[in-house]
Amino acid sequence: MHAWPASEVPALPGKGRDLRIHDTATGGRVTLAPGPVARIYVCGITPYDATHMGHAATYNAFDLVQRVWLDTKRQVHYVQNVTDVDDPLLERAIRDGIDWVGLAERETALFREDMTALRMLPPQHYIGAVEAIPGIVPLVERLRDSGAAYELEGDIYFSVDADPHFGQVSNYTTELMRHLSAERGGDPDRPGKKNPLDPMLWMAAREGEPSWDGASLGPGRPGWHIECVAIALDHLGMGFDVQGGGSDLIFPHHEMGASHAQTLTGEFPMAKAYVHAGMVALDGEKMSKSRGNLVFVSKLRRDGVDPAAIRLALLSHRYRDDWEWTDQVLQDAMERLGRWRAAVSRPDGPSADALVEELREALSDDLDTPTALAAVDRWAALQAAEGGTDDSAPGLVSRAVDALLGVAL
Repeated sequence: MHAWPASEVPALPGKGRDLRIHDTATGGRVTLAPGPVARIYVCGITPYDATHMGHAATYNAFDLVQRVWLDTKRQVHYVQNVTDVDDPLLERAIRDGIDWVGLAERETALFREDMTALRMLPPQHYIGAVEAIPGIVPLVERLRDSGAAYELEGDIYFSVDADPHFGQVSNYTTELMRHLSAERGGDPDRPGKKNPLDPMLWMAAREGEPSWDGASLGPGRPGWHIECVAIALDHLGMGFDVQGGGSDLIFPHHEMGASHAQTLTGEFPMAKAYVHAGMVALDGEKMSKSRGNLVFVSKLRRDGVDPAAIRLALLSHRYRDDWEWTDQVLQDAMERLGRWRAAVSRPDGPSADALVEELREALSDDLDTPTALAAVDRWAALQAAEGGTDDSAPGLVSRAVDALLGVAL
């Protein structure tokens, strides 16, 4: 599966700072100091109802992580999946009376278009669950053969008790885990399971549903969590720098994925930091597919909204905060974009050297985009009020905003 084209990231004078970021597993900030190549895995979409503003906010956060790393003169190895076969996708295809493969391809193509318009840097490896199945089957077999998984009526389940570190990503109570498991695709009440929290690794073929050759597992399809584990281990290995996604993935997805990988390899942890973006609401409710209260990037673009303004609307909120999308949020972003573009359109202006360092400091401090935007606002206000004599300043501001915030002025 191919990703989307990369926009050029301008080079800035000097060098950026190492990223200090909130780690869900420890509950505090960690300083990430990767080697020459930083490694990041971000969980991708299940391709229906793409791309809504919750998606955009999540991928914007991890685009910023990449930009901070690139500014430190590192390379970035970024991997993202597409869950192109899963119960919600199949249910939507049935509801709409369309082929599930066609639905997945259509929505993935739309997602690519939106990511390109928003100037999100693409992953080096963009892998669909279906194409990963040949690598998933041997991992499930290894877990089963080692006693870390078991069969129940043809389905294969992972035993969470096999991982001594289970629970150390979310640090949730067993009661909350069980509640979220039932809410987010698990089956804690299924009779015969060794532990209600045990997640499915391989679903035996069901009549009327797609299935693949599972070798000794029999025909079927993979569970949700093992999909990402297989892709991440194949392309990044253990101990990569950041596992990312929305906060709704903390449990069960990232918890279970970490346990799968740690049990398979005997290594801990799967990732050095577990980083999660907040949820976006609309009209007081979390924006979600089940509620249908979605704001789509593609719809805004069709209505003539500049993608740079959409990105500024996302940047106006701290990445891990929950926040609400409103018309005023977008209006404020469009006005800000207009002020910034007017400021950099002049032939000279106030020195911007200090601004570049302010942007670097803000972003290295747990991706503090509101502070970064406020710094550019101050420069633009000074430009409008007093101007300046530095003929390199407008160009430097334009390059810095593009390189570090992904906004083309």
